[in-house]
Amino acid sequence: MKKPAILKHEFVEFIPENIPDGVLFISLKFATVAHTCGCGCGKEVITPLSPTDWQLTFDGETITLYPSIGNWNFPCKSHYWIQNSKIKWAELWAEHELHGDKDILKKMGLFAKKTTKRIAKKATKKRHKA
Repeated sequence: MKKPAILKHEFVEFIPENIPDGVLFISLKFATVAHTCGCGCGKEVITPLSPTDWQLTFDGETITLYPSIGNWNFPCKSHYWIQNSKIKWAELWAEHELHGDKDILKKMGLFAKKTTKRIAKKATKKRHKA
């Protein structure tokens, strides 16, 4: 298991184009959190905030996201929690566990193909106009 990483957080209106490792960018305006994958592979992770997606807790000092981050579509297939601004590694899921739950697969496909691109475009679009 990997050592927990401590993340910094930054509340922003727009998600920046280049996301450095170890920083959570939080856009309340677009209900979106962005960071690079906790494994260090450099892939961008976008988590939409809503009652049916991720929930964010800010206690004045640290950030917690719920539920866990499962990067099933990434080559690394990393799986972790962000609790109190720390990455806490979770067990990897086997392929049969992912394929056994059609709701997860449907959400993953929708999230990866539509939601992520739409939210990322929306959150960065106006920054270029300014």
